[in-house]
Amino acid sequence: MKVTVVGAGAVGATCADNIARKQLCSELVILDIKEGVAEGKAMDLMQTAQIEGFDTKIIGSTNDYSKTAGSDVCVVTSGLPRKPGMTREELIGINAGIVKTVTQNLLQHSPNTILIIISNPMDTMTYLTLKSSGLPKNRVIGMGGALDSARFRYYLSQALSCSSNDLQASVIGGHGDTTMIPLTRLATYMGLPVGNFADADTLKKVAADTMVGGATLTGLLGTSAWYAPGAAGAFLVESILRDEKRVVPCCVSLDGEYEQKDICLGVPVVIGRNGWEKIIDYKLNDEEQAAFTKSADAVRNMNNVLSTLSL
Repeated sequence: MKVTVVGAGAVGATCADNIARKQLCSELVILDIKEGVAEGKAMDLMQTAQIEGFDTKIIGSTNDYSKTAGSDVCVVTSGLPRKPGMTREELIGINAGIVKTVTQNLLQHSPNTILIIISNPMDTMTYLTLKSSGLPKNRVIGMGGALDSARFRYYLSQALSCSSNDLQASVIGGHGDTTMIPLTRLATYMGLPVGNFADADTLKKVAADTMVGGATLTGLLGTSAWYAPGAAGAFLVESILRDEKRVVPCCVSLDGEYEQKDICLGVPVVIGRNGWEKIIDYKLNDEEQAAFTKSADAVRNMNNVLSTLSL
């Protein structure tokens, strides 16, 4: 198996580190536009091979897409990270051209690859990738829901003083501070509703903290987070290459599901060797469906910016 990670920044390098340590592929390519950075990070990671006990071959490339040929999965982290005070909408004009060009170059050398999009604003970049590439919809996956759900479990674990590994909790909708929907009604701790262990006000605060989880870290770090986003990207790579059939909230193309069409938005999907293979219906109640519709409207407004750009 072969995997390419485009973008050797903090998120891309962390993603590559997780992929290598889990030995998800025999060959891993890291590609970046900045001279020497991908080569340097590939060499640095390869020097951990004996320490970490992996045999994955890691190759760095400065914008030479021929080295990515034959990749089974490509992870796209390219573009500028969100800075303090910057909205995801403001990133569209900057990152749309980058992501489109990267996608075209990848598909030229790996026409059968599955694309995982991490670049922000992720919902819009996933939609752009799907529309510009002409790929079957199951081969274009936005990572956001996997990350947001992990953050949801973190905040729940803090509130319940338990391990996040004992929690099941999903976030659907857009990957944005005002568009994501933490589904507290469906969250469980050891198979029981979390409402059995925390009152409504506590769960409301958990949901609110989850929604601004990314912005909170951006404010603390001065740039976007990288450990959890990188790990979430590798988590999806693992689910695909090992054909695990995990149910993971991801940004995918909707065609009537959850009452939406012509949009890429976060919903629970089965992830396996073919990419995303099935959308799971959570049977939202009226309040949750209304929130999902509102989220879709907001993402659609961001997508509309694409039509104003010369791409």
